[in-house]
Amino acid sequence: MNTNEKLTKKCNELMDLLIKKNEAYGDSALIPANIFSHLTAVEAIKIRIDDKLKRIENKGINDETEDTVMDLAGYLILLMIAKDDESNYIQEHIREGSTASHTTRDSIEEDPVGEVWFSNKTST
Repeated sequence: MNTNEKLTKKCNELMDLLIKKNEAYGDSALIPANIFSHLTAVEAIKIRIDDKLKRIENKGINDETEDTVMDLAGYLILLMIAKDDESNYIQEHIREGSTASHTTRDSIEEDPVGEVWFSNKTST
């Protein structure tokens, strides 16, 4: 099997895993329930990535953590999608002149490092 075939096989495995987990978890990575936390999808996924990286740091990469590496790759793809969704949502509402949020939050703000997040504060 050449490298391109290996890439295709591994990407297909990852796609199958992401679809299976997305169906099982009801799209919770990109549409968080916000029951206990009020993080955006981007921030929640970053925490999951941190958890996977910490597990790899503690356990190394071996047969025991091979699923962690696949999960990490999946979360990185979900992060890309969440960032695209967030950017598209913001751009759409800028065009409409609206600050309404697709979550329970009321306005969009930017933190000191440039990350966009949603808050319960209203603009004055």
